[in-house]
Amino acid sequence: MKRLRLARSVMMTMGASLMLAGCNLAPAYHPPVAPVPAGYKPIPGWQAASPADMTARGSWWSLFNDPVLAGLEQRLDGANPDLAAAVARHDAALAYAGQARAALLPSAELQGSATQNRQSQQRPLRGTDQPDNYGADQINGVIGYEIDLWGRLHNQLRSRQAMAQASDADRAAIQLSLEAQLATDYMTLRGLDDRIHLLDLTVASYDRSHALTQTLFNGKIAAQMDVSRAQVQLDNARIAAAQARADRAVMEDAVAVLVGEAPSTFQLPPAAAPPLPDVPVGLPATLLERRPDVASAERAVASANLGIGIARAAFYPSLTLGALGGVQSQGENPFKVGDLFWGLGPAVTLPIFEGGKLKAQLAQAQAKVREASAHYRATVLTAFQQVEDNRAQLARLAQEAGSSQEAVTAAHQTADAALSLYSNGATSFLDVVTAQTALLQAQQAALDIRTRRLVASVGLVRALGGGWHTPFIDPTPAPASKAALHP
Repeated sequence: MKRLRLARSVMMTMGASLMLAGCNLAPAYHPPVAPVPAGYKPIPGWQAASPADMTARGSWWSLFNDPVLAGLEQRLDGANPDLAAAVARHDAALAYAGQARAALLPSAELQGSATQNRQSQQRPLRGTDQPDNYGADQINGVIGYEIDLWGRLHNQLRSRQAMAQASDADRAAIQLSLEAQLATDYMTLRGLDDRIHLLDLTVASYDRSHALTQTLFNGKIAAQMDVSRAQVQLDNARIAAAQARADRAVMEDAVAVLVGEAPSTFQLPPAAAPPLPDVPVGLPATLLERRPDVASAERAVASANLGIGIARAAFYPSLTLGALGGVQSQGENPFKVGDLFWGLGPAVTLPIFEGGKLKAQLAQAQAKVREASAHYRATVLTAFQQVEDNRAQLARLAQEAGSSQEAVTAAHQTADAALSLYSNGATSFLDVVTAQTALLQAQQAALDIRTRRLVASVGLVRALGGGWHTPFIDPTPAPASKAALHP
Protein backbone atom coordinates (compact mmCIF):
# COMPACT_ATOMS: atom_id res chain seq x y z
CA MET A 1 0.00 0.00 0.00
CA LYS A 2 2.84 2.40 0.82
CA ARG A 3 4.39 1.79 -2.56
CA LEU A 4 1.03 2.36 -4.26
CA ARG A 5 0.50 5.66 -2.42
CA LEU A 6 4.04 6.71 -3.34
CA ALA A 7 3.48 5.87 -7.00
CA ARG A 8 0.20 7.82 -7.00
CA SER A 9 1.79 10.88 -5.45
CA VAL A 10 4.64 10.80 -7.95
CA MET A 11 2.22 10.44 -10.88
CA MET A 12 0.04 13.29 -9.61
CA THR A 13 3.10 15.51 -9.16
CA MET A 14 4.36 14.73 -12.66
CA GLY A 15 0.94 15.34 -14.18
CA ALA A 16 0.61 18.73 -12.53
CA SER A 17 4.15 19.58 -13.55
CA LEU A 18 3.52 18.74 -17.18
CA MET A 19 0.46 20.99 -17.17
CA LEU A 20 2.56 23.90 -15.87
CA ALA A 21 5.67 23.17 -17.89
CA GLY A 22 4.28 24.99 -20.91
CA CYS A 23 4.17 28.32 -19.08
CA ASN A 24 6.44 31.11 -20.35
CA LEU A 25 6.69 34.29 -18.31
CA ALA A 26 8.83 36.20 -20.82
CA PRO A 27 7.08 39.08 -22.64
CA ALA A 28 6.29 38.61 -26.31
CA TYR A 29 9.32 39.85 -28.21
CA HIS A 30 9.11 42.57 -30.82
CA PRO A 31 12.30 44.09 -32.27
CA PRO A 32 12.80 47.71 -31.23
CA VAL A 33 11.39 50.31 -33.57
CA ALA A 34 14.20 52.26 -35.22
CA PRO A 35 13.81 55.35 -37.42
CA VAL A 36 14.33 54.16 -41.00
CA PRO A 37 14.20 56.84 -43.71
CA ALA A 38 12.49 56.05 -46.98
CA GLY A 39 15.58 57.03 -48.96
CA TYR A 40 19.05 58.43 -48.64
CA LYS A 41 19.68 62.16 -48.85
CA PRO A 42 19.84 63.34 -52.49
CA ILE A 43 23.34 64.53 -53.39
CA PRO A 44 24.01 66.56 -56.57
CA GLY A 45 26.13 64.61 -58.97
CA TRP A 46 25.65 61.34 -57.09
CA GLN A 47 24.58 58.40 -59.20
CA ALA A 48 24.16 55.23 -57.18
CA ALA A 49 24.81 51.90 -58.86
CA SER A 50 22.00 49.39 -59.16
CA PRO A 51 21.71 47.47 -55.88
CA ALA A 52 22.14 43.72 -55.95
CA ASP A 53 20.67 42.59 -52.67
CA MET A 54 20.35 38.98 -53.80
CA THR A 55 24.08 38.69 -54.46
CA ALA A 56 25.72 36.17 -52.14
CA ARG A 57 27.50 37.60 -49.14
CA GLY A 58 31.24 37.24 -49.20
CA SER A 59 34.13 38.79 -51.09
CA TRP A 60 33.03 42.42 -51.21
CA TRP A 61 36.58 43.44 -52.11
CA SER A 62 36.08 41.88 -55.55
CA LEU A 63 34.43 45.24 -56.41
CA PHE A 64 37.94 46.66 -56.71
CA ASN A 65 39.04 44.00 -59.22
CA ASP A 66 42.47 43.63 -57.62
CA PRO A 67 43.77 40.05 -57.27
CA VAL A 68 46.51 41.10 -54.85
CA LEU A 69 43.96 42.68 -52.51
CA ALA A 70 41.77 39.57 -52.80
CA GLY A 71 44.68 37.34 -51.80
CA LEU A 72 45.51 39.54 -48.82
CA GLU A 73 41.91 39.54 -47.61
CA GLN A 74 41.80 35.76 -47.74
CA ARG A 75 45.02 35.58 -45.75
CA LEU A 76 43.56 37.94 -43.16
CA ASP A 77 40.49 35.76 -42.68
CA GLY A 78 42.70 32.76 -41.95
CA ALA A 79 45.60 34.26 -39.99
CA ASN A 80 44.65 37.49 -38.22
CA PRO A 81 45.01 37.00 -34.43
CA ASP A 82 42.27 39.51 -33.54
CA LEU A 83 39.82 37.65 -35.75
CA ALA A 84 40.92 34.33 -34.23
CA ALA A 85 40.17 35.77 -30.78
CA ALA A 86 36.69 36.83 -31.94
CA VAL A 87 36.03 33.31 -33.27
CA ALA A 88 37.13 31.88 -29.91
CA ARG A 89 34.73 34.21 -28.08
CA HIS A 90 31.93 32.99 -30.32
CA ASP A 91 32.84 29.37 -29.60
CA ALA A 92 32.72 30.19 -25.88
CA ALA A 93 29.24 31.69 -26.34
CA LEU A 94 28.12 28.50 -28.09
CA ALA A 95 29.48 26.41 -25.22
CA TYR A 96 27.67 28.69 -22.74
CA ALA A 97 24.41 28.03 -24.58
CA GLY A 98 25.21 24.30 -24.50
CA GLN A 99 25.38 24.48 -20.71
CA ALA A 100 21.87 25.93 -20.62
CA ARG A 101 20.61 23.15 -22.88
CA ALA A 102 22.03 20.54 -20.53
CA ALA A 103 19.84 21.92 -17.70
CA LEU A 104 16.74 20.80 -19.63
CA LEU A 105 17.79 17.14 -19.41
CA PRO A 106 17.94 14.81 -16.41
CA SER A 107 21.25 14.53 -14.63
CA ALA A 108 22.70 11.23 -13.40
CA GLU A 109 25.70 10.58 -11.20
CA LEU A 110 27.40 7.47 -9.89
CA GLN A 111 29.04 7.78 -6.49
CA GLY A 112 31.16 5.40 -4.46
CA SER A 113 33.24 5.37 -1.30
CA ALA A 114 35.24 2.93 0.85
CA THR A 115 36.36 4.29 4.22
CA GLN A 116 37.66 3.07 7.57
CA ASN A 117 36.29 5.01 10.53
CA ARG A 118 36.72 5.27 14.30
CA GLN A 119 34.03 6.75 16.49
CA SER A 120 34.53 8.41 19.84
CA GLN A 121 33.71 6.45 22.99
CA GLN A 122 31.99 9.58 24.30
CA ARG A 123 29.76 9.97 21.25
CA PRO A 124 26.23 10.86 22.41
CA LEU A 125 23.68 8.06 22.15
CA ARG A 126 26.34 5.53 21.25
CA GLY A 127 25.21 1.94 21.81
CA THR A 128 27.24 -0.33 24.05
CA ASP A 129 27.62 -2.96 21.35
CA GLN A 130 28.97 -0.58 18.69
CA PRO A 131 32.63 -1.10 17.70
CA ASP A 132 35.25 1.60 18.00
CA ASN A 133 36.50 0.91 14.44
CA TYR A 134 34.29 0.06 11.51
CA GLY A 135 34.29 0.12 7.71
CA ALA A 136 31.76 1.83 5.47
CA ASP A 137 31.54 0.96 1.78
CA GLN A 138 28.90 2.51 -0.45
CA ILE A 139 27.98 2.58 -4.15
CA ASN A 140 24.96 4.55 -5.26
CA GLY A 141 23.49 6.43 -8.19
CA VAL A 142 21.66 9.78 -8.12
CA ILE A 143 19.19 11.03 -10.74
CA GLY A 144 17.72 14.51 -10.75
CA TYR A 145 15.41 16.38 -13.09
CA GLU A 146 14.03 19.89 -12.68
CA ILE A 147 10.60 20.41 -14.17
CA ASP A 148 10.61 23.68 -16.08
CA LEU A 149 7.32 24.91 -14.63
CA TRP A 150 7.56 28.56 -15.63
CA GLY A 151 9.84 28.40 -18.65
CA ARG A 152 12.90 29.57 -16.72
CA LEU A 153 15.22 26.94 -18.17
CA HIS A 154 13.88 27.32 -21.71
CA ASN A 155 14.13 31.10 -21.52
CA GLN A 156 17.66 30.78 -20.19
CA LEU A 157 18.55 28.59 -23.16
CA ARG A 158 16.91 30.96 -25.64
CA SER A 159 18.63 33.94 -24.02
CA ARG A 160 22.04 32.33 -24.34
CA GLN A 161 21.28 31.27 -27.91
CA ALA A 162 20.46 34.88 -28.73
CA MET A 163 23.72 35.99 -27.14
CA ALA A 164 25.58 33.36 -29.16
CA GLN A 165 23.99 34.82 -32.28
CA ALA A 166 25.02 38.29 -31.11
CA SER A 167 28.54 36.95 -30.60
CA ASP A 168 28.51 35.61 -34.15
CA ALA A 169 27.45 39.04 -35.38
CA ASP A 170 30.20 40.63 -33.28
CA ARG A 171 32.68 38.29 -34.94
CA ALA A 172 31.35 39.33 -38.35
CA ALA A 173 31.64 43.01 -37.34
CA ILE A 174 35.25 42.54 -36.25
CA GLN A 175 35.99 40.63 -39.43
CA LEU A 176 34.44 43.37 -41.56
CA SER A 177 36.35 46.04 -39.64
CA LEU A 178 39.66 44.23 -40.13
CA GLU A 179 38.94 43.57 -43.81
CA ALA A 180 38.05 47.23 -44.32
CA GLN A 181 41.19 48.34 -42.46
CA LEU A 182 43.29 46.07 -44.67
CA ALA A 183 41.64 47.46 -47.80
CA THR A 184 42.16 51.03 -46.55
CA ASP A 185 45.85 50.40 -45.84
CA TYR A 186 46.21 48.68 -49.20
CA MET A 187 44.63 51.61 -51.06
CA THR A 188 46.90 54.02 -49.18
CA LEU A 189 49.92 51.90 -50.06
CA ARG A 190 48.98 51.80 -53.74
CA GLY A 191 48.45 55.55 -53.65
CA LEU A 192 52.00 55.87 -52.35
CA ASP A 193 53.17 53.61 -55.19
CA ASP A 194 51.60 56.03 -57.64
CA ARG A 195 53.16 58.97 -55.80
CA ILE A 196 56.60 57.33 -55.86
CA HIS A 197 56.24 56.66 -59.58
CA LEU A 198 55.27 60.30 -60.17
CA LEU A 199 58.17 61.58 -58.06
CA ASP A 200 60.65 59.30 -59.84
CA LEU A 201 59.48 60.72 -63.17
CA THR A 202 59.67 64.21 -61.69
CA VAL A 203 63.22 63.64 -60.44
CA ALA A 204 64.23 62.49 -63.92
CA SER A 205 62.56 65.57 -65.46
CA TYR A 206 64.18 67.93 -62.94
CA ASP A 207 67.52 66.25 -63.54
CA ARG A 208 67.19 67.07 -67.24
CA SER A 209 66.25 70.65 -66.39
CA HIS A 210 69.28 70.90 -64.15
CA ALA A 211 71.49 69.58 -66.93
CA LEU A 212 69.97 72.15 -69.28
CA THR A 213 70.73 75.02 -66.92
CA GLN A 214 74.28 73.76 -66.47
CA THR A 215 74.76 73.62 -70.23
CA LEU A 216 73.37 77.11 -70.67
CA PHE A 217 75.52 78.38 -67.83
CA ASN A 218 78.63 76.83 -69.36
CA GLY A 219 77.73 78.59 -72.60
CA LYS A 220 77.37 81.86 -70.70
CA ILE A 221 73.71 82.02 -71.65
CA ALA A 222 72.21 81.39 -68.18
CA ALA A 223 73.17 82.69 -64.77
CA GLN A 224 74.55 80.70 -61.85
CA MET A 225 71.28 81.39 -60.06
CA ASP A 226 69.46 79.21 -62.61
CA VAL A 227 71.77 76.29 -61.85
CA SER A 228 71.31 76.61 -58.10
CA ARG A 229 67.53 76.92 -58.48
CA ALA A 230 67.45 73.78 -60.59
CA GLN A 231 69.60 71.99 -58.01
CA VAL A 232 67.28 72.96 -55.13
CA GLN A 233 64.26 71.85 -57.12
CA LEU A 234 65.90 68.50 -57.90
CA ASP A 235 66.95 67.91 -54.29
CA ASN A 236 63.47 68.70 -52.98
CA ALA A 237 61.95 66.17 -55.39
CA ARG A 238 64.45 63.55 -54.26
CA ILE A 239 63.57 64.25 -50.61
CA ALA A 240 59.87 63.90 -51.39
CA ALA A 241 60.50 60.57 -53.15
CA ALA A 242 62.52 59.28 -50.19
CA GLN A 243 59.75 60.30 -47.75
CA ALA A 244 57.13 58.58 -49.91
CA ARG A 245 59.18 55.38 -49.83
CA ALA A 246 59.45 55.62 -46.04
CA ASP A 247 55.68 56.10 -45.75
CA ARG A 248 55.16 53.10 -48.01
CA ALA A 249 57.37 50.93 -45.80
CA VAL A 250 55.28 51.85 -42.76
CA MET A 251 52.06 51.04 -44.59
CA GLU A 252 53.51 47.75 -45.85
CA ASP A 253 54.29 46.78 -42.24
CA ALA A 254 50.69 47.58 -41.24
CA VAL A 255 49.40 45.27 -43.98
CA ALA A 256 51.78 42.52 -42.83
CA VAL A 257 50.43 42.63 -39.27
CA LEU A 258 46.83 42.47 -40.48
CA VAL A 259 47.51 39.30 -42.49
CA GLY A 260 49.32 37.74 -39.55
CA GLU A 261 52.89 37.90 -40.88
CA ALA A 262 56.05 39.42 -39.46
CA PRO A 263 56.88 42.73 -41.22
CA SER A 264 60.50 41.65 -41.71
CA THR A 265 59.42 38.78 -43.98
CA PHE A 266 56.57 40.51 -45.83
CA GLN A 267 56.86 42.32 -49.15
CA LEU A 268 54.42 43.75 -51.65
CA PRO A 269 55.84 44.60 -55.09
CA PRO A 270 54.92 48.09 -56.35
CA ALA A 271 51.80 48.33 -58.48
CA ALA A 272 49.26 50.89 -59.61
CA ALA A 273 46.15 51.62 -57.57
CA PRO A 274 43.04 49.62 -58.56
CA PRO A 275 40.16 51.19 -60.49
CA LEU A 276 37.39 53.02 -58.67
CA PRO A 277 34.35 50.77 -58.04
CA ASP A 278 30.64 51.43 -58.30
CA VAL A 279 29.25 50.73 -54.84
CA PRO A 280 25.55 49.71 -54.82
CA VAL A 281 23.69 51.46 -52.01
CA GLY A 282 20.12 50.17 -52.26
CA LEU A 283 17.38 51.27 -49.85
CA PRO A 284 17.99 52.37 -46.25
CA ALA A 285 15.90 49.53 -44.82
CA THR A 286 18.30 46.96 -46.25
CA LEU A 287 21.05 48.43 -44.10
CA LEU A 288 19.47 46.80 -41.05
CA GLU A 289 19.95 43.43 -42.75
CA ARG A 290 23.54 44.02 -43.86
CA ARG A 291 25.21 45.52 -40.81
CA PRO A 292 26.50 42.89 -38.35
CA ASP A 293 26.68 45.42 -35.52
CA VAL A 294 22.97 46.15 -35.99
CA ALA A 295 22.23 42.42 -35.94
CA SER A 296 24.27 42.03 -32.75
CA ALA A 297 22.42 44.88 -31.05
CA GLU A 298 19.05 43.39 -32.00
CA ARG A 299 20.02 39.94 -30.66
CA ALA A 300 21.11 41.58 -27.41
CA VAL A 301 17.61 43.04 -27.05
CA ALA A 302 16.06 39.62 -27.65
CA SER A 303 18.31 38.06 -25.02
CA ALA A 304 17.51 40.77 -22.48
CA ASN A 305 13.77 40.34 -23.14
CA LEU A 306 14.05 36.65 -22.25
CA GLY A 307 15.84 37.69 -19.07
CA ILE A 308 12.55 39.19 -17.87
CA GLY A 309 10.96 35.74 -18.08
CA ILE A 310 13.86 34.26 -16.09
CA ALA A 311 13.48 36.92 -13.40
CA ARG A 312 9.70 36.44 -13.20
CA ALA A 313 10.05 32.67 -12.82
CA ALA A 314 12.08 33.19 -9.65
CA PHE A 315 8.88 34.35 -7.87
CA TYR A 316 7.28 30.92 -8.30
CA PRO A 317 8.07 27.48 -6.85
CA SER A 318 10.57 25.16 -8.49
CA LEU A 319 10.07 21.41 -8.63
CA THR A 320 12.78 18.80 -8.89
CA LEU A 321 12.27 15.07 -9.24
CA GLY A 322 14.97 13.03 -7.58
CA ALA A 323 15.89 9.41 -7.12
CA LEU A 324 18.84 7.67 -5.54
CA GLY A 325 19.70 4.09 -4.78
CA GLY A 326 22.61 1.82 -4.12
CA VAL A 327 24.19 -0.57 -1.65
CA GLN A 328 25.96 0.09 1.64
CA SER A 329 27.83 -2.20 4.00
CA GLN A 330 30.48 -2.20 6.70
CA GLY A 331 32.99 -3.75 4.34
CA GLU A 332 33.22 -7.05 6.13
CA ASN A 333 31.12 -8.99 3.64
CA PRO A 334 30.32 -8.48 -0.06
CA PHE A 335 27.23 -6.41 -0.78
CA LYS A 336 24.01 -8.33 -0.14
CA VAL A 337 20.36 -7.77 -0.93
CA GLY A 338 19.84 -6.53 2.58
CA ASP A 339 22.38 -3.76 1.97
CA LEU A 340 20.23 -2.08 -0.67
CA PHE A 341 18.84 1.42 -0.06
CA TRP A 342 16.87 3.86 -2.22
CA GLY A 343 14.93 7.08 -2.14
CA LEU A 344 12.39 8.57 -4.56
CA GLY A 345 10.30 11.72 -4.49
CA PRO A 346 9.87 15.32 -5.57
CA ALA A 347 11.43 18.37 -3.93
CA VAL A 348 9.71 21.76 -4.02
CA THR A 349 11.34 25.12 -3.33
CA LEU A 350 9.12 28.16 -2.79
CA PRO A 351 10.55 31.62 -2.05
CA ILE A 352 8.89 33.16 1.00
CA PHE A 353 10.99 36.17 1.93
CA GLU A 354 13.95 37.44 -0.08
CA GLY A 355 14.17 40.99 1.23
CA GLY A 356 13.18 42.51 -2.13
CA LYS A 357 15.91 40.67 -4.05
CA LEU A 358 13.54 39.11 -6.57
CA LYS A 359 11.82 42.42 -7.31
CA ALA A 360 15.22 44.04 -7.75
CA GLN A 361 16.28 41.28 -10.15
CA LEU A 362 13.12 41.80 -12.20
CA ALA A 363 13.67 45.56 -12.27
CA GLN A 364 17.25 44.95 -13.38
CA ALA A 365 16.10 42.68 -16.21
CA GLN A 366 13.56 45.26 -17.38
CA ALA A 367 16.21 47.98 -17.26
CA LYS A 368 18.54 45.82 -19.37
CA VAL A 369 15.84 45.60 -22.04
CA ARG A 370 15.51 49.39 -22.10
CA GLU A 371 19.28 49.77 -22.24
CA ALA A 372 19.66 47.22 -25.06
CA SER A 373 16.80 48.85 -27.01
CA ALA A 374 18.41 52.28 -26.72
CA HIS A 375 21.74 50.84 -27.83
CA TYR A 376 20.04 49.23 -30.83
CA ARG A 377 18.45 52.51 -31.91
CA ALA A 378 21.78 54.32 -31.46
CA THR A 379 23.54 51.69 -33.55
CA VAL A 380 20.97 52.07 -36.33
CA LEU A 381 21.28 55.86 -36.33
CA THR A 382 25.08 55.61 -36.40
CA ALA A 383 24.85 53.21 -39.34
CA PHE A 384 22.74 55.67 -41.36
CA GLN A 385 25.10 58.50 -40.42
CA GLN A 386 28.14 56.58 -41.65
CA VAL A 387 26.46 55.77 -44.96
CA GLU A 388 25.42 59.39 -45.50
CA ASP A 389 28.88 60.70 -44.53
CA ASN A 390 30.67 58.39 -46.95
CA ARG A 391 28.22 59.12 -49.77
CA ALA A 392 28.71 62.86 -49.28
CA GLN A 393 32.47 62.45 -49.17
CA LEU A 394 32.51 60.40 -52.37
CA ALA A 395 30.31 62.94 -54.14
CA ARG A 396 32.56 65.81 -53.06
CA LEU A 397 35.73 63.95 -54.03
CA ALA A 398 34.25 63.18 -57.45
CA GLN A 399 33.79 66.91 -58.01
CA GLU A 400 37.30 67.60 -56.78
CA ALA A 401 38.67 64.93 -59.12
CA GLY A 402 37.22 66.70 -62.13
CA SER A 403 38.72 70.02 -61.10
CA SER A 404 42.08 68.44 -60.30
CA GLN A 405 42.34 66.86 -63.74
CA GLU A 406 41.65 70.23 -65.34
CA ALA A 407 44.37 71.74 -63.12
CA VAL A 408 46.86 69.05 -64.17
CA THR A 409 46.14 69.67 -67.85
CA ALA A 410 46.57 73.43 -67.47
CA ALA A 411 49.75 73.00 -65.39
CA HIS A 412 51.22 70.70 -68.05
CA GLN A 413 50.66 73.31 -70.72
CA THR A 414 52.19 76.03 -68.57
CA ALA A 415 55.26 73.93 -67.66
CA ASP A 416 55.87 72.91 -71.29
CA ALA A 417 55.53 76.48 -72.48
CA ALA A 418 57.83 77.86 -69.77
CA LEU A 419 60.55 75.27 -70.50
CA SER A 420 60.31 75.95 -74.23
CA LEU A 421 60.61 79.70 -73.70
CA TYR A 422 63.55 79.24 -71.35
CA SER A 423 65.35 76.99 -73.85
CA ASN A 424 65.04 79.80 -76.39
CA GLY A 425 66.20 82.39 -73.88
CA ALA A 426 62.84 84.15 -73.82
CA THR A 427 62.17 83.85 -70.07
CA SER A 428 63.97 83.23 -66.80
CA PHE A 429 64.36 79.86 -65.12
CA LEU A 430 62.28 81.14 -62.23
CA ASP A 431 59.22 80.88 -64.48
CA VAL A 432 60.19 77.27 -65.28
CA VAL A 433 60.59 76.39 -61.59
CA THR A 434 57.27 78.02 -60.75
CA ALA A 435 55.45 76.20 -63.54
CA GLN A 436 57.04 72.81 -62.78
CA THR A 437 56.31 73.18 -59.06
CA ALA A 438 52.69 73.98 -59.82
CA LEU A 439 52.50 70.95 -62.10
CA LEU A 440 53.89 68.63 -59.44
CA GLN A 441 51.50 70.00 -56.86
CA ALA A 442 48.54 69.51 -59.20
CA GLN A 443 49.63 65.96 -60.03
CA GLN A 444 50.10 65.08 -56.37
CA ALA A 445 46.73 66.58 -55.52
CA ALA A 446 45.08 64.50 -58.25
CA LEU A 447 46.71 61.32 -56.96
CA ASP A 448 45.75 62.19 -53.40
CA ILE A 449 42.12 62.72 -54.40
CA ARG A 450 42.06 59.40 -56.22
CA THR A 451 43.48 57.59 -53.18
CA ARG A 452 40.94 59.30 -50.95
CA ARG A 453 38.15 58.21 -53.28
CA LEU A 454 39.33 54.61 -53.01
CA VAL A 455 39.51 54.86 -49.23
CA ALA A 456 36.07 56.47 -49.10
CA SER A 457 34.71 53.65 -51.27
CA VAL A 458 36.02 51.16 -48.73
CA GLY A 459 34.40 53.25 -45.99
CA LEU A 460 31.05 53.16 -47.79
CA VAL A 461 31.28 49.40 -48.26
CA ARG A 462 32.02 49.03 -44.57
CA ALA A 463 29.15 51.36 -43.64
CA LEU A 464 26.80 49.26 -45.77
CA GLY A 465 27.79 46.08 -43.95
CA GLY A 466 30.35 44.72 -46.36
CA GLY A 467 28.04 42.88 -48.73
CA TRP A 468 24.78 42.80 -50.61
CA HIS A 469 22.83 39.84 -49.38
CA THR A 470 19.76 38.53 -47.63
CA PRO A 471 19.73 38.61 -43.79
CA PHE A 472 22.42 36.41 -42.32
CA ILE A 473 21.03 36.37 -38.76
CA ASP A 474 17.72 34.63 -38.12
CA PRO A 475 15.72 36.82 -35.69
CA THR A 476 14.16 33.73 -34.05
CA PRO A 477 16.21 31.82 -31.46
CA ALA A 478 17.81 28.78 -33.05
CA PRO A 479 19.61 25.78 -31.55
CA ALA A 480 23.04 26.80 -30.31
CA SER A 481 25.05 24.98 -32.91
CA LYS A 482 27.41 26.21 -35.58
CA ALA A 483 25.12 24.84 -38.27
CA ALA A 484 22.28 26.98 -36.94
CA LEU A 485 24.27 30.13 -36.34
CA HIS A 486 26.16 30.24 -39.60
CA PRO A 487 24.63 30.44 -43.06
